[in-house]
Amino acid sequence: MASTLLWVLAGVLLYSVVATALSTQGLLPEWVRVSGPITTLHTERGKAVLDRLARPKRFWRAWANVGLGVTLVVMVGSFVLVIFSAVTILKRPSSTIITEPQDALVIPGVNQFLPLSVAPEIVLGLLVGLVVHEGGHGLLCRVEDIGIASMGLALITLIPMGAFVEPDEEEQQRAERGAQTRMFAAGVTNNFAITIIAFALLFGPVVGSIAVVPGVPVGGALPGTPAAEAGIGEGTVITGVAGQNVTNASDLDGALADANRTVSVSLSNGTTTTVERSLVVTRAVRNGPTGLGKGATITAVNGSQVSTESGFTAALENRTVATLRTANGSTTTAPMGAYASRITPDGPLSNATGQGGQSVVITRFAGERITNTSALSAALSETSPGEEVRVEVYVNGERTTHQVTLGENPRTGSGLLGVSGLQQGTTGIVVDDFGIDIYPAAGYLAALGGEGGAGGGSALLGVLAVLTLPFASVAVPGASYNFAGFVGSNIDFYTVAGPLEFLGGGVFVLANVLFWVGWVNLNLGFFNCIPAFPLDGGHILRTSTEAIVSRLPVGSRRTLTGAVTTAVSLTMLAALVLMVFGPSLLSG
Repeated sequence: MASTLLWVLAGVLLYSVVATALSTQGLLPEWVRVSGPITTLHTERGKAVLDRLARPKRFWRAWANVGLGVTLVVMVGSFVLVIFSAVTILKRPSSTIITEPQDALVIPGVNQFLPLSVAPEIVLGLLVGLVVHEGGHGLLCRVEDIGIASMGLALITLIPMGAFVEPDEEEQQRAERGAQTRMFAAGVTNNFAITIIAFALLFGPVVGSIAVVPGVPVGGALPGTPAAEAGIGEGTVITGVAGQNVTNASDLDGALADANRTVSVSLSNGTTTTVERSLVVTRAVRNGPTGLGKGATITAVNGSQVSTESGFTAALENRTVATLRTANGSTTTAPMGAYASRITPDGPLSNATGQGGQSVVITRFAGERITNTSALSAALSETSPGEEVRVEVYVNGERTTHQVTLGENPRTGSGLLGVSGLQQGTTGIVVDDFGIDIYPAAGYLAALGGEGGAGGGSALLGVLAVLTLPFASVAVPGASYNFAGFVGSNIDFYTVAGPLEFLGGGVFVLANVLFWVGWVNLNLGFFNCIPAFPLDGGHILRTSTEAIVSRLPVGSRRTLTGAVTTAVSLTMLAALVLMVFGPSLLSG
């Protein structure tokens, strides 16, 4: 991708040099103007259409006033959000979704979150967004009797990227402050209106015609695991295990728990495959048991053969220290329990052991054998703050037992042991006897307004959920996959059923178009609300500041207005630069 991006940049640079040279020599028509890689085609045609559309002036002024109110609220919110994000990045560069500068560009294939498969929908969203945005400016120009110098098409090199409207600068300056403000807010208002329409259709009849297919959708098989060896991979849907029907992850876990080492697996395409289960380490902490890194296969515990997760847990039940043998013949002996990277200083366990800050393996809690982190979490959920429990721990390989007075967990209200950095699995080792990564097909459909509802019934939460879907793997805790629409292998996880069933696969195309048109217009509206020049938010900041300063008993009102708008714009520019380039620079 790096070489492709280099060729694209070289082509853009060459175009800019040649086009600028032709423009300087006067070899281009007057209606073609070049500014670096941006080419604009100007015309005065279409003014009559805008004049006709602008005739119900009272309606359009009312529409613009409503939009202006929304825009001002979003402007304040965007100012606070941009500043907060920039400060957060200074403190924690890894806290942002944008980890590389190219991720700020809405270019499929360049932005790591936007696949090329949805390029047509994203380009359509941009075209719709820019046309309605600039059309809003042009319409309000005529409503407010501001002349239009020209209008036309904007291109990046030779690729059309939207329309533009160029107001007559002198008439714009002579217009009333309120008229100018409404004109600048009109584009953003139209973007938000398109977003509402697109998402209303998406959340309603379109997603209402999409359902998840029965079975367990497989996003991928973990390398080296039994499922991968059996050919179960991306796009597969598991419908049965060992003769039992499975419709979700819980069914799959239950069927595997009851099955033998060799298990038959039925797939949605009508085929059946055989999986020879074995315990593969899929995750391991750096300072965990020696020789049990990612990809190792555990074959025995304390001399007893194991090949399943349930067998592994059962073999550890009566021994807090176990010897594990791997497929290559190596062995390692270590305490087996819940691993935490740190005993919280001044916490309940630290007060009992006097070893705050150390890593720890908890092997018994309140008389119960703790074989993994899930068992510890379940045991803690049954306790209360102030309760005294006996806890067996291993610190630096040394076993000790302590009476611990539990604190209070602020999130759940149950007992708090006082450890941080709890790792999944047993002593920081996660094993898998099957090896699939389940795709959250039902969860993504629910976020789009399907079964379960968008945002749990809240329209605002539903929109926020949709905004994060393309970045789900980094924005949503526990998510493994981004959702760019119904594309690629994930289409196999859904079926068409409902009011639009007659469209067949066209429902997926329509859903993708509405998803990206709404997503792009919402982001385009938010971006233009940032109070910085030359964005619409910067112009509205100027007119709003003028309105406030005009009422103040100060001498040079123009100077004060300029100082305020310049300060805010420069602050926003610095914060945006930090948001885009800060993570890669500060992390290095």
